[in-house]
Amino acid sequence: MKFCNKDNEKKLIDNRKRNDLITTEVVEHPVVKLKPQEMEIQNIDHLGIVAGIIDAIGLVEIINELIGEEKGEKVSPGRVVKAMILNGLGFVSKPLYMFPKYFETIACEHLIGAGVKPEYLNDDKLGRVMDKLFIKGLDTIFFIIALKAAQKFGVSLLSSHLDSSSMHVHGEYNTSLPEVIFENKQTENIQYSEEIAVKSPTEITITYGYSRDHRPDLKQFIIELICSGDGDIPIFLKLASGNQSDSSCFGKIAVEYQKQLEVNSLIVADCALYTESNLKLMSDLRWLCRVPLSIKAAHSLISTLPELEFLDSQIPGYKLTSTTVNYAGIEQRWLVVQSQERRESDLRKLSQKITKAESKAVQELKKLSQEKFACEADAIKALSKLSKQFKYHLIQERKVTEIKSNKKDNPAGRSYQISATVSQNESKINTEVLSAGRFIIATNILESNELSHDLMLSEYKAQQSCERGFAFLKDPLFFADSIFLKSPERIESLGMIMGLCLLVYTLAQRQIRAALKDSQSTIKNQLGKPTDRPTLRWIFQCFQSIHLVKLNQEIHISNSTQDRDFILNLLPNDCLGYYKKAT
Repeated sequence: MKFCNKDNEKKLIDNRKRNDLITTEVVEHPVVKLKPQEMEIQNIDHLGIVAGIIDAIGLVEIINELIGEEKGEKVSPGRVVKAMILNGLGFVSKPLYMFPKYFETIACEHLIGAGVKPEYLNDDKLGRVMDKLFIKGLDTIFFIIALKAAQKFGVSLLSSHLDSSSMHVHGEYNTSLPEVIFENKQTENIQYSEEIAVKSPTEITITYGYSRDHRPDLKQFIIELICSGDGDIPIFLKLASGNQSDSSCFGKIAVEYQKQLEVNSLIVADCALYTESNLKLMSDLRWLCRVPLSIKAAHSLISTLPELEFLDSQIPGYKLTSTTVNYAGIEQRWLVVQSQERRESDLRKLSQKITKAESKAVQELKKLSQEKFACEADAIKALSKLSKQFKYHLIQERKVTEIKSNKKDNPAGRSYQISATVSQNESKINTEVLSAGRFIIATNILESNELSHDLMLSEYKAQQSCERGFAFLKDPLFFADSIFLKSPERIESLGMIMGLCLLVYTLAQRQIRAALKDSQSTIKNQLGKPTDRPTLRWIFQCFQSIHLVKLNQEIHISNSTQDRDFILNLLPNDCLGYYKKAT
C-alpha cells in the first residue's frame, strides 16, 4: 500500500470537497423546467412533402393571379386552397366546418405562410374562396395548374387516358351562389384559352343516375377525368350532372382537351368513347379505345377467328391479331386481343352456366311432361315455346303420347302428353368457347410502325390510371365523406380541390419512383423488403411524428433520421425546406 505526502493529502482533500460541492449542487439545483409558454410543439408529419409539392407547382401564386386578392384579407385565396389540400391529404376525415380545429395542432404558419392562424381558416372564408373559384371556371383553373405542374415535373403527355365515375352525396342541394365581386384581370404569367376563360359557369345538377358506387338510392354527380399515361397525373378534371352518360360527352371532352395541348396526345378510353358521333367528332385526333361487342361486326369477329391466327404478344399472357375495318365512315385498325387469364376465367364461368342451364332445362321438361293437352299440335307448340328459352341446349327425342281419359273430365275422351330430352348446343357453346377471353381495341392510327400492336395493348392496359385516381378520390379517409355542402356550386369547387389533392399526391409519388429508378436505389416497404415503387401513402406513414418545436424562441425540427433525409433528397428542394431547422 502506498502513502501520500502532506501536499498530496491536501490536494486530495480539496478534490473531495470540490466533488462534494458539485454533487450537492446537482441535488439541490435540478434541471430547470421551462415554463409552458416557452415551449410549443406542432405537427409537421408528412405535410411538409405536400406543402413542398404545392410550392414547386407554384399553385398559390396561380390561384392568387387568377381570382385576385382582396385588400386587407388575412389569408389569400391561394393559401386557403393550399390549406384545403393539406387538410385533404392529412387523411383524418375532418369535415370542413372543423377546418380551424384541424390546424390547431398543425404547424400552420410554417406550412401555409407567415401570419396564417387556424381561426382565419373558417368555413365562411373557405366558402367565399370556393365561390370565387366556381365563378372563374373550375375546369380552367385546374387545367392551368395541372399543365404547369406537368411542365415543371417533366410529365409526358404523349398519351392521355379518359374516364368518368360517380360520387354520391346526401341531402338536398339548391343553387344558392352568393354574389361575389372581384377584379377579373388577365396576367402575363399565366396563358390560357380566352374561349374557356370567358365561358359563363353553370352549376351541375345533383340528381339520380347510373351509380358506379352501387348506391342508386342516393343523388350523385359525375367526375370526368383525364390522366397522363406517365405517372397517372390528372391533367383535366370536370364535374358533370349526376344523370349524364359517358357516350354523350366523351367525344366533346377529348376535343376540348386536345385544343388546349401543344402535344398531339393519344386519347385512350373505354368503349363509351366508341360511338359513331364521337368518332366523327374526333376526326382530327389520335385515339385508341375498346370496341363494344354490342356491335355485330365486333361480336362476329371475336367468335369466328380461329386460334391459329393469333400470335404471342411481348406482354406475357396475351395473344394478338389485327385487321383493318371501316366503321362510321372512318378507316381504322382493330386489334383482337386474347387474354389467357381472362380466357380461363371465362371458360370456368361458361362451364358453370351450362351446368346450371342444363339442370333448369331438365326440370322445365319434367314439368311440361306432366301437363295434358287437348291435341298433339298444342303439345308440340308448348315444347317449341320452351325450347326457345334454352341458350345452351337443344331438344332431342321428342315424343307425343295419347292418353285416354275419363269422359267426365274430357268429353273427347283423349288427351296428349309430351316428353323429350335435352342435349348441349355444340354450335352455340363452341362459339362462346372461341370468343372466351377476347376483346377488341381500335385506333385510327393505321401504321403499326407508328403505334405497334404491343404498344396499343400496353396503352389500353394503362387505362387503369383513371381507375386508380377514382379509387383515391373515393377513399373513406379522404374528402368523399365530407361532401355535405349546401349548393352544387360549392360541391363542384370541392370536387376541383379533391382533384388538386390527387395532382399533388401523384406528382410526389411519380417523383420518388423516378428518382429511385434513376439512382438504382430502393427503400424498404411495409414488409421491410426493398422496393423502387413505393406508394406515397407508405411514404407518408414513414414521416409520422415529425414536429416543429419552439424552444426559448428558437425553432427546431424533431425526429429527423437518415432514412427520412434520404427520401427527402428524392423530392424537390421545396419539400426539404420544411424539414430543415429554421433560423
